[in-house]
Amino acid sequence: MRLMGKRQIGEMQPFELVITLLIAELACIPMADTSIPLLYGIVSILTIFLLHQLMLMLDLLWKPFRTIVGGKPSIVINKNGIDITQLKKNHLDLTDLIESMRTAGYFSLDEVSYALYEANGKFTAMAREDVPQEKKESLPLLIIDDGKYQTQNLKLSGTNEDFFNEILRGEKIKNVKKVFILTLDGTGKIYFQAKGEKYRILRIKLPEGCSW
Repeated sequence: MRLMGKRQIGEMQPFELVITLLIAELACIPMADTSIPLLYGIVSILTIFLLHQLMLMLDLLWKPFRTIVGGKPSIVINKNGIDITQLKKNHLDLTDLIESMRTAGYFSLDEVSYALYEANGKFTAMAREDVPQEKKESLPLLIIDDGKYQTQNLKLSGTNEDFFNEILRGEKIKNVKKVFILTLDGTGKIYFQAKGEKYRILRIKLPEGCSW
């Protein structure tokens, strides 16, 4: 593992993870079955090691090889908001994205100008410089997730579907199914994005007693 380089342990690509699993399996076979000579396992592991080194050479000499084998970064948030196509292409949903944002230290989607998942699955975000510094009174709640109201979050916020349907009508959205995401925080800020459109930031007055 040390001969394969520091990246093998710290920043695995998909094919490197497979190689690691193969080495572990090949090492177990001669140890579990005494009838198999230990040399067979050593030769197999060395063969995998040499193949790995060959793939690294191809990676350095021919850049498209890296994209074919290891994939490429996917930009899931851009200047227009969430890139729905890229999100679904990577088999991710809004819950995954919001969780990754919180892990990176961002609690509101409008706090970043770009966000992406690297080829190794690591989440990276670039903060917006023009985002206003606001008092964070509560975590933003996911109210609408891909055209569906989240009943539990509606109850938690003390609101209901009719309240948000009225807001959507004011934004000329007649059907909630056209909304990809809508979040609400304790200051009355709404992050809202309809499918195929740029995101919008709305400011509303929360109903009396609406807090979480």
